[in-house]
Amino acid sequence: MTWLITGGAGYIGAHVARAMTAAGERAVALDDLSTGLAERLPPEVPLVRGSVLDRPVLDRALAEHGVSGVIHLAAKKQVGESVEMPLSYYEENVHGLVTLLGAVVDAGVGRFVFSSSAAVYGMPDVDLVTEQTPTVPMNPYGETKLAGEWLVRATGRAHGLSTACLRYFNVAGTAEPELSDTGVFNIVPMFFDALTRGEAPRIFGDDYPTPDGTCVRDYIHVRDLAEAHVAAAQALAAGGTGESGDLTLNVGTGAGVSVREMAELVAEVTGRREPAPRVVPRRPGDPARVVASAERIRKELGWEPRFGVREMVASAWEGWLLRHPEAGTPSN
Repeated sequence: MTWLITGGAGYIGAHVARAMTAAGERAVALDDLSTGLAERLPPEVPLVRGSVLDRPVLDRALAEHGVSGVIHLAAKKQVGESVEMPLSYYEENVHGLVTLLGAVVDAGVGRFVFSSSAAVYGMPDVDLVTEQTPTVPMNPYGETKLAGEWLVRATGRAHGLSTACLRYFNVAGTAEPELSDTGVFNIVPMFFDALTRGEAPRIFGDDYPTPDGTCVRDYIHVRDLAEAHVAAAQALAAGGTGESGDLTLNVGTGAGVSVREMAELVAEVTGRREPAPRVVPRRPGDPARVVASAERIRKELGWEPRFGVREMVASAWEGWLLRHPEAGTPSN
């Protein structure tokens, strides 16, 4: 069978494309290249340039490539930007999904893996977030992901579409330097960017009810995340929906890392301890702790994370140096 990967030339999409082909699956990428890079794709994965908002492009891609399953990654994903531009986020993330699902149903595609997010949980007041933890998103981005899950499940029930929704926690690292994240929105590239410019990395608040006062998060290596997509896709292809009949799964490690611990690890990996991190006021809406329970995905798919946080940071630094040679040699 052939899988269409939307957003397939992006940071996560390119890793998924490579993991799928390595597993012997046929894949085709659809990407408007607004943030994706065509050169990230393996040579055996064709690229269809277009948007999930463009129904004729979707219809042609599904028909011409004989697509029988979709992995939907294409979306806007910056929390702060979603607060400033909610209409744009709902247009891309919700209307785009409606358009894609319409094309999928009309083409008779039978399997659909949806890229969701831990943002659907909002500020959970629990040590470990399970798939049964209440979903109370705090921003338009999280709202669009939760609405997306509703749409995917409802379409599956109505049209016999086998579906899986993967709720990512904090993604970091890279399989190869050339596949690294080009954005500076997540904590690891934000720290790299500050150190490269000779500025102190920022820690947003150190008065949270956590062991060192800084926020605690669950970090997942992008290679492990890509393998989770392979496992979900293959489970759907085999006709499985899990013992619960609902493949809505957290993708995390179950291990929490604080912001201060991450800052120390970045200093160790890069050899840059100066300037030292500085504490600035909290960001509105940041929960103290968000760590996944990954038991369900282990049980349903047999998936286990293989890489630790040090490997995430070290691989991400290699990718950063490839794109930012001015980072140069450590100053200490």
